[in-house]
Amino acid sequence: MTKNYFSIFIILALAPSLHAQLTGRVVDDVTSEPLQGAHVRIHNSTSGAYADADGRFSIPIPSNLRWPLVMHVSFVGYQQATLTLRRDAGQIEVRMKPESSRLNEVVVSGTMVEVSKMDSPIPVEVYSAGFFRKNPSPTLFESLNMITGVLPQINCSVCNTGDIHINGLEGPYTMILIDGMPIVSSLSTVYGLHGIPSSLIRRIEVVKGPASTLYGSEAVAGIINVITQDPYATDPFLLDVSGTSREEWNVDVSAGRRIGGAATIWGLNGFVYDRPHDVNGDGFTDITQQKRLSAFTKWAFGDASLAARYVVEDRWGGELDWSDALKGSDQVYGETIFTQRAELIGTMPFSVAGHASRVDLSYNRHAQDSWYGTTRYDALQHTAYALWVTTIRQGMHTTLVGLPLRYQWYNDNTPATVDADRTLLPGIFVQNDAALSDEFTILSGLRWDTHPDHGSIWTPRLGVKFSPDSRNTFRFSGGSGFRVVNLFTEDHAALTGSRDVEVRNNLEPERSWNANLNWMHQWNADRHFGTLDLSAFITRFSNQILPDYDTDPTKIIYDNLDGFAISRGMSMNSSLTMIDGPKFTAGVTWMNVFQRTDRRETTYFAPEWSGNYGVSYRGIDITGRFNGPMRLPVVPNDFRPSTSPWYTILNIQGTRVFRNRTELYGGVKNVFGFMPKNPLFRPDAPFSDEFDTAYNYAPMEGRKIYVGVRVRM
Repeated sequence: MTKNYFSIFIILALAPSLHAQLTGRVVDDVTSEPLQGAHVRIHNSTSGAYADADGRFSIPIPSNLRWPLVMHVSFVGYQQATLTLRRDAGQIEVRMKPESSRLNEVVVSGTMVEVSKMDSPIPVEVYSAGFFRKNPSPTLFESLNMITGVLPQINCSVCNTGDIHINGLEGPYTMILIDGMPIVSSLSTVYGLHGIPSSLIRRIEVVKGPASTLYGSEAVAGIINVITQDPYATDPFLLDVSGTSREEWNVDVSAGRRIGGAATIWGLNGFVYDRPHDVNGDGFTDITQQKRLSAFTKWAFGDASLAARYVVEDRWGGELDWSDALKGSDQVYGETIFTQRAELIGTMPFSVAGHASRVDLSYNRHAQDSWYGTTRYDALQHTAYALWVTTIRQGMHTTLVGLPLRYQWYNDNTPATVDADRTLLPGIFVQNDAALSDEFTILSGLRWDTHPDHGSIWTPRLGVKFSPDSRNTFRFSGGSGFRVVNLFTEDHAALTGSRDVEVRNNLEPERSWNANLNWMHQWNADRHFGTLDLSAFITRFSNQILPDYDTDPTKIIYDNLDGFAISRGMSMNSSLTMIDGPKFTAGVTWMNVFQRTDRRETTYFAPEWSGNYGVSYRGIDITGRFNGPMRLPVVPNDFRPSTSPWYTILNIQGTRVFRNRTELYGGVKNVFGFMPKNPLFRPDAPFSDEFDTAYNYAPMEGRKIYVGVRVRM
């Protein structure tokens, strides 16, 4: 029955219009890249459309209009285009010229208010879906590897679960948002990121540094806001199929349709990898075997929207001769994780006393049933979030007032949660953005939360933006972050190997103070244009909760740090686009991340140097990442070095676009075939006290070839 409904939906989505259509494509005049979301409208009519992911649009022509027609095309960061069209115009190509600023994308993550990137007092990095197509990956987790200062860290060399580090800070300090909602947290931060298919991504906004004043607990290192596809600007039908030389198969299919004034998009993602490989010869799978299905729908009613997603995933890693019949046994070692996840996200705008307001609601249920050798971990988490926010504009001031409410219910089968953990976290925040002049803006904010165990938590914020001219912008931001304790779901090492977990004292919420100085410069010349973005940052933690692997080799001990921790460094992002030539991107981050008690110790998995690079020219994309040495956790009698080597992961892709809106792409990932040595300690004795899975500093995939095809209709 479901298949029948889906077939009917596809037929309706592809049905031709009964009216005359004005069709065409909107592209960048310099790079010829499609401009998804460009607004196209016919003068003196209500007919209009948004360009889809390929830049294409189709507008019904009202019968009462007379030829020639006047068409207006607008897109943020580009000069508006106006065309006069005759009846025999045929397919139209609109080439839009960039404004003097290429950085005027509209962003929301820094201030919760739509504002151009250049006008935001808080530095926000924006990455489009096209950016990630230069090195396509089946999940968000892998895609984030292309962003400077962001490290997708594999926490287990057997089951390959991981989290996201920003500027050297561990995954629990990074908040993952979907359409502005804190939908991925705690348990799902560790196990749920692989379930977000890259096909859902319209763009990603990254804010580095505490954002707790707006987003609350966990936004200490920063936020990654995944903006999903807009139903008004999506393809009527898209099919993307790819496979690799490792026999990994990924399928994305989506369909969109306008229904009166509303619009909807449906999507389905499937990923299968069930051929064990053991390139390093340690007797264990290099990459976990995975079967994943993700279904997604989003409905838009003007500015209101409602989205839902369901993910089911089954994965296992371990010795090559492991099978599902051996789950939980001590005969052959294996780790298996079965995940079911449901999400619901909605937003409803309205007006209060003439002021723009909205209510955001989200709910997710994350269930995990897993085995780590003979240890079972069965966990369930419910998270609900509600936010009422009003924007008050008066003169040079834009004031944001919000009432957030977050509820989390968590339980597992471990001694740490004998009873279910229920946490209700209400709060209130006020933020004021004062545009004192065209050059000078000050943002200030304050948030108050109350926690049943920790009491009142205050988090202030300050941002200053100074733009002396159109090419230079200076920003200073500072503030406080906090994180309430979600201990047992956050360290995969607590669930693998043979170590016992010990929690000492009454853990207090972690606090941090951060300062960030940013300079953004852009230039335009006759034959090229580019950007340069430099930042210096420092974050100081108190009450930091760190796993202690060294005091007792048989335990992982958790306690508030008796001292402080520091994350400091500098980063650079740059781009250079040549007219009718290649485009270059490069970024590098230097970090010094450590904690100090009676002595100073460098934090694990925080490379001092890291960066990204890319070159794109006429359908050829070269992308890469490099990491410098990082401290690694070793165990007693470990022969492996406690510091990783320098390495780079280089990728090459070629794309050919055909007239029928079909793209053929393919390439090589990890051209040099780099893989970490000895990611497991004592793989010959996986049930012994010495077996360790936490030593991992690079992807385990090795070199692989991939091909794929995208079809749009």
